[in-house]
Amino acid sequence: MGPDSEKAIHMAMAEAVGHIREAAAAKKCWACGCFHTLLDTIARVFPAGRVSTQLEESVNAARENLVEAQYPCLGCEVCYPALVVNALSRVVGEEAMDFEVCPTEKMVERRGWPPLPGEYQVLRYQAPVAVCTLMDNNLAMAVASQAGPKIAMVGTLQTENLGIERLIQNVLANPHLRFLLVCGPDSQQAVGHWPGQSLVALFHRGIDDQGRIIGAQGKRAILKNISREAVEHFCSTVAVVDLTGNSDIRRIMYTVRDCATHDPGPADPFKSKRVVESIAGYLPPRMIADPAGYFVVYVDRERGVLSLEHYQNNGVLDAVVEGGSAAELYTPAIDKGLVSRLDHAFYLGRELAKAEHSLMTGEPYTQDAAPEESGSTPLASSGCGASCREAGT
Repeated sequence: MGPDSEKAIHMAMAEAVGHIREAAAAKKCWACGCFHTLLDTIARVFPAGRVSTQLEESVNAARENLVEAQYPCLGCEVCYPALVVNALSRVVGEEAMDFEVCPTEKMVERRGWPPLPGEYQVLRYQAPVAVCTLMDNNLAMAVASQAGPKIAMVGTLQTENLGIERLIQNVLANPHLRFLLVCGPDSQQAVGHWPGQSLVALFHRGIDDQGRIIGAQGKRAILKNISREAVEHFCSTVAVVDLTGNSDIRRIMYTVRDCATHDPGPADPFKSKRVVESIAGYLPPRMIADPAGYFVVYVDRERGVLSLEHYQNNGVLDAVVEGGSAAELYTPAIDKGLVSRLDHAFYLGRELAKAEHSLMTGEPYTQDAAPEESGSTPLASSGCGASCREAGT
């Protein structure tokens, strides 16, 4: 090893030590999973006794400040653990220091959609557009608050490797998703993640034989935990719309609506990804009475209230609940044990909502028969009750 190489290694070590000390002095780092994982990785890559004294001392001093990890990553403008890894990679190589700088718990797939947890809000399964606001959580919340029926989910993306892998897995599990709108600010160049630029590069250029995203600026834009087939299916079925750097909510919502007008319909499901299948609706073959009894709903316009009468199945009235809204009636009905079957509870909720609408608008209200009775007028003993229910009629 020549003097120039030794000098470069010494400078890289000094840079890493400096950033570790800066992180150790920042209270926000003490409970951050990024910093915890960094120190563990340094101990693995540089065993005790085989590391520079300064690096070992800085790591031991930093450990004294650690508290229990409270969050995986804060998305800081300057991420000290990332800078430390960048410096130490010049000493031992990228492969030795190759780990997730901003770690999270190992993602375990769960039943349903989305299969992997993350920083997102689910809005509607059968919608064609997903919105990724990159580093801006406030923008994600703003988009979600204005989202119509065309947006399936809204969330953030902070890393160019695991973050993109998890995004692809969640998108592939919903064949209705045909557009991914990328907006908001990308991460700072000092950290070197660039998830937005890396995601757009993936869509346009794919990955090489080592799984690296071709043309990505992210320092570790390598997808190791997802197959080439999954990446290719994602790129061929989902259009990535690039609005990186744009946080104009009006522009974003306009683009969402434009995407939706070009929705080609559900794609072929990815063969190795579980997909939530739609269940065709149906009615029960026969009426099943609720053992708790049945209800009769009245709209009392003179007093401006709704009235809910509960009868035992032998026709004996045993409770009357009154209030100005549906919630004021069904809540005590549940608390008092006046309903015991879920289908009866659904029926009651629907009828009370109709009655509340009638009370507010003046439109007539007629309590429906149970749906399995095919429109016939039920007897009081049917378990649900029906007929014209206007007070005084």
